[in-house]
Formats: sequence, C-alpha cells, structure tokens
Amino acid sequence: MTTLRQFLNFELIKLKSYTLTVADMCSALLIIFLAWAFLYVLKHYVLRLFFRRKGVAPGQQFAINQLVKYIVYPVTFLLTFQAIGIQLSVFLAGAAALLVGIGLGLQQTFKDLFSGIILLIEGTVKIGDLLVIGETIGIVKEIGLRTSKVETRDETVNIVPNSKLVEDIVTNWSHNNRLTRFNLDVGVAYGSNVSLVRDLLLKAGSEHKKVLQHPDTDVQFRNFGASSLDFKLFFYSYEFLRIESVKSDLRFRIDELFRQNKINIPFPQQEVWFRNELITAAPGNGANA
Repeated sequence: MTTLRQFLNFELIKLKSYTLTVADMCSALLIIFLAWAFLYVLKHYVLRLFFRRKGVAPGQQFAINQLVKYIVYPVTFLLTFQAIGIQLSVFLAGAAALLVGIGLGLQQTFKDLFSGIILLIEGTVKIGDLLVIGETIGIVKEIGLRTSKVETRDETVNIVPNSKLVEDIVTNWSHNNRLTRFNLDVGVAYGSNVSLVRDLLLKAGSEHKKVLQHPDTDVQFRNFGASSLDFKLFFYSYEFLRIESVKSDLRFRIDELFRQNKINIPFPQQEVWFRNELITAAPGNGANA
C-alpha cells in the first residue's frame, strides 16, 4: 500500500509552485476515458434508441450528436486541466489583453461558430438538403461547427461558412419535398402548325422517365417573337440537382420529333428594306468625275 502511495505521489514535473504527480496524470487520463465512454454509450445506444422510437430524421440525428459533442468536449477539457493542477482562471486573467486581440482577429470565425450552433439547433438546414446559395446549387454533405460541406452538380465539394447559410438568402428545395416545376423554352418557325407543336412537346415530356406524369406536363404559347413562335414546356421532376441532364434529353427528343414532322427551329434573321430605289452602276462604268 505504501509503495502504491509513493508511486502515485511520484513527481513527474516540478516547476516552482507547480507539481504534476502520477496521480494527477492518472486522474486526467481517467477523465478523458470516461468522457469517451460516455459519448460512445450515449451515441450508439441511448440516442440511437431514442431516434428509432421518435423517428428522427438523419439530418436532425447528426445535429443532436454534434451538439452533444460540443458540450462534452469543453467540459472534458476544463476537468482535465483541473485534474493536472492548472488553474485556467489565472491563465486567462494573465492573457486577457492577448485574448482581446485574438478575439478581434477571429470575429468572423466566432460568427461562423455561433451560426453553426444556430443551424444545429434550429434544423433549418440538414444533411441531405438541396440548397441554392447564390449561384451555387448542391446537396449538404456535412454540417460542422464553423463550416458546412456542399456537393455541387459538378460533384465538387464547396466549403461554405455557416454564417453564409444563416445570413444570406438560401433556397432550401428539400422543404418542398424536392418536387419542383421546371420549364424549357422552344421556338419554331412562323407558319408552323402550333397545335402539332404543342402535341409534340407534350409527347417529349411524357416519354422521359424522370419527368413526372402527375402533376401534368403543360405547354404555353408565350409570344410572337422577332424570328419565331415562342413556346414554353412546363414539367415536374425530383431531379433538381441533375435537371440540366433532363433538359438536355428533352431537347434531343424535341429536335428529333420536330425533324420527323418537318417543323423548323428558326435562327435569328432580319429583312432590310430600302426606302428609295437602289441605283447600281453597270460593270465598267464609273461615276462621273
């Protein structure tokens, strides 16, 4: 017993008034282990059972798990330093001026951190949501405390500061079950059979497997354009992220149907009328000097 007590009281570090013993180090390691065990049991058993019973969405599950970690980590950090005899209050008081300078320099970082907490608590943006942020369109792959990862249509991952998701205007298509109405502009030559054009556009839309049959596809005759009769094909699809591929397929099919039915897609052209009769000189005859 005496030997064990001597071992635990053995001084690993001694600097003036500070002493670190084996017992202190064991206490710190025990705190870290207990925190890890607590998180593991909470995440894999308690919360998992709770999520299953309540039917919590995957995005909200991730948010709750993140919040738990962000609470446990600082508490573990403080208890660990206290166990090894380091008084953080003294350290913070001595470094107050330095911390003020760091705080000013890291204003944007703190802004992003608080924005991350807001996102995790409110759940307005979740994992798997389809967002439009400015000109960027993508799916949320990860929500961190400071930044979030959004995968775009080009399968590149953008790192987005959380403050941008909180402060900027963000369109979340997932709040509408991703059922979205899209449109496609089509122009045909003057003199075309407009009823046939409408039928062919509806046929192209109804044939595509990623265009929904309900709600119905619609065609509107929008305008008598400068060079064409302008139509707009409206259709519904869940393929928001890959909608350009769907539109490309529709254009290929529309072009094929128009060719089969001899309907022309015009190109811009202008007619020039001369108000006065145009006088041309015969070859070899120059103007009078």
